[in-house]
Amino acid sequence: MPWRIIGTMDQKVQLIADWQTERLNVTELSLKYGVSRPIVYKWLNRYKEQGIDGLSDQSRAPLNSPNQTSADTIKLIIKEKLKNRKRGPKKVYHQLKERYPDLEIPVPSTIGDWLKKYGLVKKRKKRLRVPSYTEPFRECQEPNAVWSADYKGQFNTRNGRVCYPLTISDNYSRYLIECHGLPGPRYKETRAIFERAFREHGIPDAIRSDNGIPFAGRGIGGLSRLAIWWIQLGIIPERIAKGCPQQNGRHERMHRTLKEEVLDVKSKNMKEQQKRFDWFRFDYNEYRPHEALGQQAPTKHYGKSSRPYIEKPVTPEYDVNYKVRQVKRGGEIKFKNKAYYLTGLLHGQPVGLKEVGDGLWSIYYSFMALGTLDLRKNKVIK
Repeated sequence: MPWRIIGTMDQKVQLIADWQTERLNVTELSLKYGVSRPIVYKWLNRYKEQGIDGLSDQSRAPLNSPNQTSADTIKLIIKEKLKNRKRGPKKVYHQLKERYPDLEIPVPSTIGDWLKKYGLVKKRKKRLRVPSYTEPFRECQEPNAVWSADYKGQFNTRNGRVCYPLTISDNYSRYLIECHGLPGPRYKETRAIFERAFREHGIPDAIRSDNGIPFAGRGIGGLSRLAIWWIQLGIIPERIAKGCPQQNGRHERMHRTLKEEVLDVKSKNMKEQQKRFDWFRFDYNEYRPHEALGQQAPTKHYGKSSRPYIEKPVTPEYDVNYKVRQVKRGGEIKFKNKAYYLTGLLHGQPVGLKEVGDGLWSIYYSFMALGTLDLRKNKVIK
């Protein structure tokens, strides 16, 4: 028999009444109320010891809390936190353990609870992250189908100047198109190097990079000023997944060689460092054999792109299947009598909206899908 639990006060009182007036024994009460014999004994004993008050539900809290934090320990936690308010519960825990090895210190989660109770922990702001790239990567079956670009980790030359090596390579031939030291990964300097590469080698179909600046941004579609310029030139900006450098494996392998042959010994200044970069690029392209290329040098497999560089790219156009809207100064568009924010980087540019479902519109800048406008929820989904 599946036993029930007597829950209400009326049921408990009726059980006691049947026991007193009807003279029902424990087994009979158990069968009548469909509960186990221990439950019957429980309420009969409660009634005998405490009377009718014993039938009320009682607190299940333990009489003693052996794990409760003592007042003195709480004072130590607060004192340690006030020494440096930037320290979190984990750091407070380890510092107290080191300072008071014989004292029982509560775990970091409990320390965090006490710090919150006394208003010593601020709610962490949600970090903005670059939207993930969801399109499939292009295959590299010929030169200039895909270029890879990245900044090899920065370092200081011997005179203290910071150097950020910008590298650009052709994925098919492994040809190292650019290897140039810059003072920082900024848009203006980065664009100047790409302009030089485009004028000399033409335009690739796609450029693959990581999600760092200046290649990507935290707004809709992961757009940055550099990525917008690429799109205007007809170049697909591909982005590898976060923490997956193997998606740009050929470029990463070149970086390893660059580090071994150039970066392990620093030059005295940026000018001398660039000479070493230029020598490395020449040797890497013209003489260094590559196993994946049949032990031949990249120059034997690379040729300029048939797509020339356009100094002034044209404004994107859309066919009749799209609703076109201009992005306003504040970064928003007006659609169906409501304003929706996209990004200020596209100020003055046309975007196309294509209906893909009931109340769902895909947002495009030129050929690039940026996100989805959901009219049912009145929000843009990045």
